[in-house]
Amino acid sequence: MEDIQLAAQVTELAYALDTFYFLVMGALVMWMAAGFTMLEAGLVRAKNTAEILTKNVGLYSIACVMYMLCGYSIMYPGGFEGGIFQSLSTIGSGLLSSSDNAAADVIASGGDTYYSGLSDFFFQVVFVATAMSIVSGAVAERMKLWSFFGFAVVLTGFIYPVQGFWKWGGGFLQEAGFLDFAGSGVVHLCGAAAALAGVLLLGARKGKYGKDGRINAIPGSNLPLAALGTLVLWLGWFGFNGGSQLIVSDVENSNAVALIFVNTNMAAAGGLIAALLLARFWFGKADLTMALNGALAGLVAITAEPLTPEPGVATLIGAVGGLLVVTSIVTLDKLKIDDPVGAISVHGVVGIWGLLAVCITNDEATLGAQLLGMASIFAWVFTASFIVWFILKKTVGIRVSEEEEYEGVDIGECGLEAYPEFTSAE
Repeated sequence: MEDIQLAAQVTELAYALDTFYFLVMGALVMWMAAGFTMLEAGLVRAKNTAEILTKNVGLYSIACVMYMLCGYSIMYPGGFEGGIFQSLSTIGSGLLSSSDNAAADVIASGGDTYYSGLSDFFFQVVFVATAMSIVSGAVAERMKLWSFFGFAVVLTGFIYPVQGFWKWGGGFLQEAGFLDFAGSGVVHLCGAAAALAGVLLLGARKGKYGKDGRINAIPGSNLPLAALGTLVLWLGWFGFNGGSQLIVSDVENSNAVALIFVNTNMAAAGGLIAALLLARFWFGKADLTMALNGALAGLVAITAEPLTPEPGVATLIGAVGGLLVVTSIVTLDKLKIDDPVGAISVHGVVGIWGLLAVCITNDEATLGAQLLGMASIFAWVFTASFIVWFILKKTVGIRVSEEEEYEGVDIGECGLEAYPEFTSAE
């Protein structure tokens, strides 16, 4: 009898520890919203800063509400009762009724129930917000605020959850053996594909590309803020990857989480160094913006599989990501695809590399399954997003007027300026 009681206490303690860990990791990922906000605000011109801030706090809130209303039930059909659309009276109770586990139920599950379902919802909702944040930077400085919010409703409520179900909800990609530990494809490639569709329909910022084919640099207004944002994202990524292990209450999983943290950190470091060196060799200068994007590229690259590589290999995977992101940013500029913060390169191009790199370190990975996963995610998200962007363009419009773009979207879209004492039209 005492042995049974002791086993029950251990089970409850493990449940409490794993739930707490899951919630803390989710909070770290939520903090990435601050990182994206600061990074983007630093890399745009001062006259567009307030609108960037509004977009980021707005998209996070929209993602939370839409994922509760329908996104979670699409991505995890068994997550809570109510189908795709729940009635307003069952939204909260639907989540609570299926997610609150009594002690007896936890013990009776034999270890199958090892954290609160509500902690899972919280962890997943901050992921979908991350995907939408990727879009924000790519369409910066010329998109209508409310059109952006309209797209956020569709991406976070429908487009993202569908492809999320394919992998993490037990769909056909999971059955096919597609591996994506924490979301190089499901989160990052998804966000980049949606961003690319929007950028293609939106067009470049005025003055970015000259008639003679010249590419004009448009410097950001606050590089200290951009660097701070990158470091915040770096910190948040430990929750992004570490939390995806799901369990920390035993020796094996604790060691796995420690390795994930180290590999995540080393990949970011490798990406930054490689990007900085390539920029110095290519441009003759140590370009800070390339270095920052190199760190993020390393993080995206390792996200698909942060557990199986040794730290040295993780560093090399991140370094390749850093080289790719510099090359991709330059190439997209030559193709006149205007991405003010390099989001498509960081999250899309390097997201693909991360999915392919899984085959290097994980014996269970197959090239065919990885290619199927990346092609399916990109095709679905790009096509669906392009349709939504196109509808918005033909109805309410997606681009501000030339006058608003010249004056800055802060005034036209928000009616205020982030730096009223210093801002002037550029």
